[in-house]
Parts: sequence; structure tokens; C-alpha cells
Amino acid sequence: MKFALSHRHKRILIIASTRSRRRAIFLLGGVVVGAAAAVLAQLADWAQLLFADLLGHSRYIPFVVTPLGFLLSVYLTNRFFQNAQGSGIPQAIAARRLTDQTARAKLVSLRIAIGKFLLTLFGLLVGASVGREGPTVQIGASIMFALGRFSPRRQPGLILAGASAGVAAAFNTPLAGIIFGIEEMSRSFETRSSTLIIAAVVAAGLTSIALLGNYTYFGTSAMGLRGGIDWLAIPACGIVGGAAGGLFIRCVVAAGGSAAFNRRPLIVALLCGLAVAICGFVSGDTIYGTGYSQVKTALESGTALPEDFGVLKFLATTLSSVSGLPGGIFSPSLAVGAGLGSNVAALFPATPIAAIMLLGMVAYFSGVVQAPITAFVIVIEMTDNHAMVIPLMATALIAYATSRLIAEEGIYHALARRFVQPEHLAK
Repeated sequence: MKFALSHRHKRILIIASTRSRRRAIFLLGGVVVGAAAAVLAQLADWAQLLFADLLGHSRYIPFVVTPLGFLLSVYLTNRFFQNAQGSGIPQAIAARRLTDQTARAKLVSLRIAIGKFLLTLFGLLVGASVGREGPTVQIGASIMFALGRFSPRRQPGLILAGASAGVAAAFNTPLAGIIFGIEEMSRSFETRSSTLIIAAVVAAGLTSIALLGNYTYFGTSAMGLRGGIDWLAIPACGIVGGAAGGLFIRCVVAAGGSAAFNRRPLIVALLCGLAVAICGFVSGDTIYGTGYSQVKTALESGTALPEDFGVLKFLATTLSSVSGLPGGIFSPSLAVGAGLGSNVAALFPATPIAAIMLLGMVAYFSGVVQAPITAFVIVIEMTDNHAMVIPLMATALIAYATSRLIAEEGIYHALARRFVQPEHLAK
């Protein structure tokens, strides 16, 4: 009996030790992800300021810098950081689907995280229409994957936690980070991992706040719809944004599966960079980078964006995505949506334009990712506008249904398929 009790006590200690180590890994990972997100956010702002300084010298500089920058970024990605291209969220989703650790390491690793970090900054430095939030997801998943080697049986949960923490820290939107993990990354609710994922999100969020301060990504917007004819803007934005989001999916997926694009990646990157420079010149230099400053100013001042902003930002973001350089589509998609919302607002002159731009942001983003809950939650948290909850929810659902008529699945899951193919992982 004495031996049995001793054995039982040892087993309890082992279980307790394992659980404590698991919790420590999630918390430590959350802190590291939060710090990485904060540093990337600060450096991304500086990169865009440096590009703006170049534009200050001459508006024609992007015709040289942007195409050559695209070419160099794609070359470095293909040569040294394979699987770091694009947003990075499809790679994180694919890594969760895989069971082989070696295969996972080809999609989420510290080497890829470093490449993603540096090349995302480089893309912003040369004027690409990309964001830093998607890359933060892959970086977060890679950090957690590295730490997960101390707890190999929890890899899928760790990757999910890293991705969720990345979204939370990048936007300062903890609730959206959790919803993103459930709705987009896992497409299910994992009870066993939920508390640890929340712990990682909290740790990442607190670290980001400690380094950057507490803020709302797009400032605050108290505008709302007053009723009556104002509510017709909901289906209008939902249909326009959803259709545009579905078109974006079809374009990017078709280009990625094109043999012509894959045979000549550097030439494609060069031509895409040149086309982005043309879009930038025509737009009056407004569509480069994330689009964050333009949208934040328009929302806070309640003024319209340029008429061609939404269309040109859509083209620049599509071209940047199909080029193969590392960079996300979160912020650019929200900027496209704001531009489309500004266009729709011309049909409703008596309605607050900021409110319709919010509807456009949710609509286009929901159309692109086909994750309506994530779409409206993230916009609510980024603008601190709870008066728009019901309109944003309705718009997200309409946009989701519209996008599904054009594309069968959201951009991230559509792109994730190619990362789990044996021929891709064999490279």
C-alpha cells in the first residue's frame, strides 16, 4: 500500500509539472509574440516614413525602387526564406493541419519568422501595398512552434495560440484575436486549449500595450446609422464589398496556380512592382503601404477618401499579393473597404460618411477572409464604436454570402491548400 501511494504521488507530481510547464510555455510565448509584434509595428511605421521621404524627393522614384524592390524581395524569399511569401496566415493554417513535425517546420520556424519580419519591412520600404498583421500571425505561430519543442504533444494548440496572440498584439484587439483563432485558424472551439490560448493572448496584449501604450488602431469613431434610408447602406456595402472580396480571392488564387506565374517568379515580381508604381502615381501617392494613415484620418475627420482610392488600392493590393513578396492583406483590405465605402456613401449624402466607411471595411474584409464574426469584431475593437454592432454584423453576413457566390472559400484557406501538398513540402 505504501508503494502504491508513493507511485500515485509521483504520478500526480509529474502531471502537475507537465501542466505547469505547458502553461509557462503559453505565457512566455505570448510575451515574446507581443514584443515581436510591437517592434514590427514600430519599424513598419518607420519604413513607411522612409518611403514617404523618397516620394518627397520625386514622385517618379517608385518607378525604379518599387519594381526592383519587388524583384529583390521575391528573390531573397525564394532563395533563403521559402514559405515566407505572402500573408503567412495560410502557412500557419496549413501547419495546424499537418501532423509531421518536419513538415510543420517548413512552414513555421524561427528562420521563416526572421525572414518574414525583415522582408515585410522591406516590402513597406519599397512601397508595396501590404500590411504587417498577417506576417505577425506567422511570426507568432513560429515562435510558439519553437517553444513547443519542450511540449511536443501540444503543437497544434501552440500554433493556434501563437497566431491568435499575433492578431491580438498587432491590432491591440484581444477579443478579435480569440475569435480569429476559433473562426479562421481552427474552425472549431477547442475546450482543452481555450484557457491557455486566452492566457497567451492576454500575455501578448499586455506586452504590446506596455511597449506601445493602449490605443485603438483606427482611433475612435462614434458615428452611427440613424435609421430609415441610412440602413439601405448595409446591403449596398455588403454586396459591393462581398463581391470585391470574392473577386480578390479568385484573382490571387488563380495567379498562384498559374504555371506562367510560377515559371518566371522574378519577372512577375518586377512587372507587379511596376504596376503598383503606376497605381501609386495615378492615385497621387495614396495607395502605397498599409493605407492606415489615410483611413484613420478619414474616419476621425468624417471626410471622404479620393474617388479612385478604393479601386486603385484594390489593384495595388492584388498585385502585391500575386507578386509573391512577404506581406499581409489585413490593413490593405480594411483600406480597400474604406475606399469602397466612401464610394457607396455618395449614394447616401445625408448619412455620416464615417459610418458607411466602417460598413465598407467590414464588408470587404468579410468578403476576402469569409470569416464574418472576425470581421465585425475586429472593426468594432479597432474603432471603439459599439453603436454600429448590429449594422456591422448584418453587413458582414451579407458580404460573406455574396463572396461565397464568387469564391468557394476564404483567401487564407484557399491558399493553405497548396502548403499541405506533398510536392510543395518536398521542396
